[in-house]
Amino acid sequence: MTIDVITIFPDVFHSIMNESIIKRAKAKQKVIVRVHDLRDYTKDKHKKVDDRPFGGGPGMVLMAQPIFDAVKKIKGRRQAKVVLTCAGGKPYKQKKAGQLAAVKNLIIICGHYEGVDERVRNELVDESISIGDYILTGGEIPAMVLVDSIVRLIPGVLGKEESLRVESFEENLIEYPHYTRPADYKGYKVPKILLSGNHGAIDKWRTEQAVKRTKKVRPDLMP
Repeated sequence: MTIDVITIFPDVFHSIMNESIIKRAKAKQKVIVRVHDLRDYTKDKHKKVDDRPFGGGPGMVLMAQPIFDAVKKIKGRRQAKVVLTCAGGKPYKQKKAGQLAAVKNLIIICGHYEGVDERVRNELVDESISIGDYILTGGEIPAMVLVDSIVRLIPGVLGKEESLRVESFEENLIEYPHYTRPADYKGYKVPKILLSGNHGAIDKWRTEQAVKRTKKVRPDLMP
């Protein structure tokens, strides 16, 4: 899989793209992640990529020309899905992460300021995505969220594929509680069922706990 990120702040991606799961996925050649500076595609001699909105109002808007040229150059002859991170996009869910993980070429445009010229959304973007109902300084953090959540779903990236199956939001449930050694820490004990060795009973307990936790924390996920 190839993921291209278009941003006006490319340096902020360095650490997230070179640590942990993403670093290992790149080393295994499961994914190629490239970060592009939008200013490299502007025709303005001052590297300007934004301007005041028509009709007046506060803030600035990312211009169409640099984004159009960036996407055209990055795509080349390839087929690619283009995603825009912005507050006005569809809510991002685990199901969408799985769908994007199946895409061969993905281009992520980081929204910024008051947004992007609407012609970008209408003519270039396949889908606009929001990671939550709150406002961030820009689309860079949402882009990092997308990359991280997508890369770990690429087959062969994680050591144990089973870990994907039991994670939170799979089957619309929050993940069950986890415990590790010691079994008794300052009088706080691990549930006896987890020490029983009865895997059938343990699976049943975990499902019950997942349902209980989901009803309490995220009742909106329940049918």
